[in-house]
Order: sequence, then C-alpha cells, then structure tokens
Amino acid sequence: MTTPVVHPVLLERLRSDLRAGRFTVDGVAERLGPVASAALHREHPLPAVLRTEAATDPCGVLVRLFTLGRDVTEAQLTGALPSLGARGAVALGLVAAVADGPGPPAGEPLLRARCDLRPYADEASDWWVASDLSEAATRAPLPPDHVLGIGPASTTLASWTIRRPVARALDLGTGCGVQALHLADHADTVTATDVSTRALAYAAFTAALNGVTLELLSGDLLEPVAGRRFDLVVSNPPFVISPRGAATPRYEYRDGGRRGDELVRSLVREVGHVLRPGGVAQFLGNWEVPRGRSWRDVWAGWLDGVGLDAWVIQRDSQDPAEYAELWARDGGALPGTAAHDAMYAAWLDDFASRDVEAIGFGVVTLQRPIGERQPWRDLAEAPGPVASPMGPTLDVGLRARTWLAEHTDDELLDVAWRCAPDVTEERHYRPGSEDPSVIVVRQGGGLGRSVRASTLLAAYVGVADGELAARAALDAIAAVLGLDAGAVRAELLPTVRDLVADGLLVRDGT
Repeated sequence: MTTPVVHPVLLERLRSDLRAGRFTVDGVAERLGPVASAALHREHPLPAVLRTEAATDPCGVLVRLFTLGRDVTEAQLTGALPSLGARGAVALGLVAAVADGPGPPAGEPLLRARCDLRPYADEASDWWVASDLSEAATRAPLPPDHVLGIGPASTTLASWTIRRPVARALDLGTGCGVQALHLADHADTVTATDVSTRALAYAAFTAALNGVTLELLSGDLLEPVAGRRFDLVVSNPPFVISPRGAATPRYEYRDGGRRGDELVRSLVREVGHVLRPGGVAQFLGNWEVPRGRSWRDVWAGWLDGVGLDAWVIQRDSQDPAEYAELWARDGGALPGTAAHDAMYAAWLDDFASRDVEAIGFGVVTLQRPIGERQPWRDLAEAPGPVASPMGPTLDVGLRARTWLAEHTDDELLDVAWRCAPDVTEERHYRPGSEDPSVIVVRQGGGLGRSVRASTLLAAYVGVADGELAARAALDAIAAVLGLDAGAVRAELLPTVRDLVADGLLVRDGT
C-alpha cells in the first residue's frame, strides 16, 4: 500500500479545487442529504452510492471517488479538479488507473482512489484529512498497517480536548493527523509522533494540504520526545485490549501489542515526565476491572505515586462478551463464521486468564501540579449525553478543581459564589403537600450533573447570586431557621465544593 506524496505546488492546486467544488463538511452534507449522510456515518454507504451514481458536479464526483471508493472517468475527475487535473491527482498518489476491469463503453480510462480524502471541520476551521480507504470503500478486509481516518474515537477526543492557547503541544500516536490539526489552531508548535511510518506519511500529507506545520517523529509512545516538556499532550492511543494470537488480526491503529490494558497504564505512569508544571495530558483509554474490584479501585492503584492531578471520567462499561463482540466485528469476520467464533473465543479466554469482569472506557485528564501541593483526584462516571464540544466544560472543571486544591475551606467560604446560567431547580410535590418531597439542582450543559438538594442546600443555591460570600449566606440561613451556624457550614461545605468543582457554582471572572 502506498501513501500520498507531498508536492507543494500540486497541493495548492488541490486545495483550491476542493474549496471551489464545495468539497467541505457542509457541502457534502448538502449534496448527500440527511438520510444518505446519516447512513454513511453509520458505515452504510449504499444510500450515498445511489445519490452520487450519475454525479457530474465536483462534490458528487469527489465523494464517489474518495469517500465511497467508486471508479470515475478521467474526464469526470478533471472536471471536479480543474486546476490539478487527473494527471496531478495521479502524481500526488491520490488515484491510479484501473487495471483490473474494462473501462466504460466509450473506452475512456477509469481512475480509482488510492486513499480516502474527506472534509473535516470544527466550530472555527475547515480541513481535509487523508487516510487509507475504509473497509466499506474497498469491500475487503483491512491490512494490519491500515491508517484509520476520522472515526468516533478521534472526534470524541477532539471534542473533549481543552483548547487553551499553549506554546508547545504533542499529539501522541497521531495516526492520519486529526488531533494535530486541532492543536495547530491554539498551539505555537505541534509535535506529532507515531510508531507507524505510513501514519506519519499520511499526517505529513494532511498537514501540508491544510497549510499546517508539524514536527513529525517516529517511535513508540513517549520515546521520541524523551527529555522534552509540553504544555498539552493529547493521545488517541491504540488502547483496544486484544488477545495475542493467530486467531485475532493485528491492526496498528487499535492494538498496542501489550498485554491487557498495559499500554494505557504505562501512559498514565509516564506521561508526567513530558509535562511542564501546569501542563495537561488528555487521552482515551480502556481499562480492565478484575472480579471483586471496582474501576475506581483500578485507577487508584494506577495513580498511586504518579504525582499528577487526575480527572478520569468513565463513559461506558462492557462485560467481556460485549467487548469481544464489538472488536471481533471490527476485525472483519462475520458473526457465525469459524473465523469470528475463533476471535470471540480468544478474547473470552484472554479476559478469563486475568479474571476480568468488566472493561471500562473513558476520557482521562491529567495535570502536573505547580509547586509542592498534593495532587487532587476525581474519578467520575458520565454514561449519558453530554455537551458538545466538551473541551470548555473540562477547562472550567480543571480550573475549579485546581483552585479547590490550592485553597482552604475558609477561603472557599469567603467567596461570593453564584449559580451558573445553565443551572435550574426542580421541586417535586406529593399531591396535596405544601412542601416539596424532592428538590433537584440540575446542570443544563457540561456533564449534565444533577444533585438532590436538602432544604438547606436549596436555600443556599437560591441566594447564590455573586453578591454575598458563602459564609455570610450560610450563617444568615442558619439564623432564619434557628440552627447552629457552624453545623450548617459543616453540613453543606462538601456539597458546595462538589458544585464548585462541576461548574454549578462559579466565581465572577471565571
């Protein structure tokens, strides 16, 4: 398998043609329509194939060629890329003449994509990303060195990444370069590493096509950047827990080649060495939960002695059979076949050998403390829908948790907290009752936290408007209710801390 070629002049022409042909996220969505777009997102290409079957417009031709893996004529491609032309696309390694089938009736040569090229965007930028063609496009099993394109894991990490301006950022295991594109929007310099030389070649092409400058280094995990320090490290590592054996195919993009969850565990323990004080690392991961332990027990062991602030949010948990079913499908074997059953059994045997009861998935945020304070730790679960993007929520939450770690309870009580704008209160009454039986304080955005509030907490939240310090507000509530002020503060302080940490209570200027 080959990779595209970086040729500055030809890439400039390609970029101009893609933009002019509306081969953008919005342009493709409009061209395919909502039904075909949604089906394609679920990796069912047929509706999109039918929508582009007679395409003559640039966007339709490009979707058919690069996204769907269908052949087009030389004239069609030249019409879609008039500045680059079909010959330029061949020179860049994007397409090749079809040599394994007859041409159209008129005898005009057919061209076939040699890679996937598709638009990608966030709230501020539009890009194009190159990778290997998907299984849906090639209609064949993926090779071990397949370079994955834009997928759910990469978009999840991009959504959850904190976008503070930084001097130096690292994309660890860059793949085709998706995270590096995002980093380039808010980092002065971006370093991207990967163990796969093919992935680095794709990342170089993607960066050049989008006018982004990257430092690309080859090597395993943190080895290429040993001795260096970064403000932000992001990683979508090959975290899939796969048994080692002939029954299970190996894919560089998903399998780290280590036993169990050792890859993610080693990243947790080593990433602090490349973080500057105040630096942040964010990555996705899977972790095994042995029988008789909780996932929090597992993480407590991983974090002991690491010396980093840790905010781990478990998004999902699967039993060994569910996990095996998911990744055996990803291996290309159809359920019910001998190959599928062999893979399924290999996964179950591997988990059984370590007495694994569940496998967790989530987002990890680690921070190197500034100074000598003790690291803080928050191991939370958020299985339901969350805001998108989540980066702003993580940023606010990381700052809040750090502030709490650096300030005493007395200092917290001296702040005039106010409810965040998305906080609401619900009161539930039994029929005929004058007093609520349940009061819930709910966060509208972010992690969507909800807290069952006591009468005292509801009273404080009701007056938290940024005008009165928490101490004074709690003492006034105690006086009105005829309660001991110290006892009221002691009762509410832990919950107030939690509300501050999760962004339900904020300070002016934050």
